Amino acid sequence: MHVRAAAVQLTATADKATNLETADRLVRTAARDGATLVVLPEKWSVYGTPDDLRAGAEPLDGPALTWAREVARELEIDLVAGSIAERVQGAARGFNTSVHIGPDGTDRATYRKLHMFDVVVGGRDYRESDTEAPGDEIVLSRTAGGVELGLTVCYDLRFPELYRRLAVDGARITAVPSAFTESTTRDHWEVLLRARAIENQGFVVAANQVGRHAPGVRTGGRSMIVDPWGIVLAQAADTEMHIVADLDLDRLARIRAQLPSLANRRPEVYG
Repeated sequence: MHVRAAAVQLTATADKATNLETADRLVRTAARDGATLVVLPEKWSVYGTPDDLRAGAEPLDGPALTWAREVARELEIDLVAGSIAERVQGAARGFNTSVHIGPDGTDRATYRKLHMFDVVVGGRDYRESDTEAPGDEIVLSRTAGGVELGLTVCYDLRFPELYRRLAVDGARITAVPSAFTESTTRDHWEVLLRARAIENQGFVVAANQVGRHAPGVRTGGRSMIVDPWGIVLAQAADTEMHIVADLDLDRLARIRAQLPSLANRRPEVYG
C-alpha cells in the first residue's frame, strides 16, 4: 500500500490574502502531482511578529480553515492545514492549532501545539506563550484510507517522548508543520526529522516556512519527507514550492518486523 504525500513550503507574512492565494496554488499543484495527503506549514495563514499573529488570529470557523475544508473537498485529499493562530472568544491567549481535514471536507482531528517556543535563538527572543496557550492532548488521526496519522507542530520536534507516544499508539505517518528558524533549520532540522523517523519507524512529512516574514523573522525552508529508515525521500529548495513522495507502507511493516525496536521496548524498566 502506498500513500502519495506532499509538503507545502511557503513564505507567509501579515498579508493574509496573499498567503491564502499562495497556499491555494501550491496545494492544487501538489494534488495535480497525485498527492492524496498534503501538509501545510505552521502559521501558513499569517506569520511575522507577535502583533501580526494577534491581528491575524482566527477562530476555527474563520476564512483560513473554511478555505481548507473547501479545497480538501474539491480536490478529494486529506489536508493537514498546517497550523493557524487560533483566536478564542473571551480568552487572553489563543492556541497554535493544526486541523486534519478529510476528503469530504470535514474535520477529522484538531491538535493544539503542546510545547511553547519560549527560547532565545539567533540573538532573538521568542516568547510564544505570551500570545498562545499550550494544548493538553496528544492527537492521533486517521486518513480517509485508514492510515494512522500523528499530529505535531514545529517545536514539538524536540520532544521525542511525544513522537514515541504517537508511534506506540499506532502512528505510521507523522505530520510536522513548522516555522523553524533559519539558524535551527541549518543546524538541527534534518537531524531531528531523521531521528524521529528512525527511532519511531514511521514516515515524517515536514512542511516548513521559508524566507523573511517580517523584520528579524526568518525561517529556513528545506521541507522534507523522511522514510522509516531515515532516508530523505524529498527535500525542498529554499523557495516557495511543494515536494512529493510515495510512502510505501509495506516497507514500513517490513522494517518494523526485521528491526523490531518498537516491539523490543521495555517500558516497565523506564519508569
